[in-house]
Amino acid sequence: MATTETEFLRDYDPAKFERPSVTVDLVLMTVSGRTLRALTIHRDSHPAAGKWALPGAFVGIDESLDAAAKRILKDRAHIASAYLEQLYTFGDVHRDPRMRIITVVYFALLPEARFENLRTQSADRCLAKIEVDGTADRIKLFDGDGAALKVAFDHADILALAVERLRGKLDYSDIAFALLPTEFTLRQLQEVHEAIRGTQLNKPAFRRRMLDKKILKATGRFESGAAFRPAELYTFVPEKNR
Repeated sequence: MATTETEFLRDYDPAKFERPSVTVDLVLMTVSGRTLRALTIHRDSHPAAGKWALPGAFVGIDESLDAAAKRILKDRAHIASAYLEQLYTFGDVHRDPRMRIITVVYFALLPEARFENLRTQSADRCLAKIEVDGTADRIKLFDGDGAALKVAFDHADILALAVERLRGKLDYSDIAFALLPTEFTLRQLQEVHEAIRGTQLNKPAFRRRMLDKKILKATGRFESGAAFRPAELYTFVPEKNR
């Protein structure tokens, strides 16, 4: 019997217990065309060949979870940087047909402009439209032409949880402003809230509520290229500056 920890570790057999593999998947969301969307990638090989999945990859044996998330963001999503936070860990025994795979999901909200490079990339990437049936327990994805996408693995469940979390934080946090440019109109702000909630909001009541919160600052500038009377632009006021 080992008498010291050094001796114990020297004699320890790491194959004593079966070990699952670990992956990281990214939920990268934005609002475009008044709808909530998420970046998905077409799988051209088994398993789930022909289906659409969230950007993800296996975690290296010497790689931290955060480092893996940043690598996937750059290599798979083609986004240089973004603020990522852990959403949830999915560990259903049968979630992947290859073997026991546990995935740690990271979540980020980005303005539509951050996905601008998708237009110059191949057709294996899609900013998929998210459609929710009732409460966020049933997710469907559609491409830019309105065609339904087949979702790989349990990624529809992952997206459903992301939508539920997003809706839950909408009223008590400043999370919606991550989906907007630095300067925005009240119309754009309402469109973001409506896209997340999946329902239309009363325009006067919404604007009054937002302005009463003292979280918006009028810039005195107006949007350009508007078909009708240009709307005034606002900026978000962080809590420390209120």
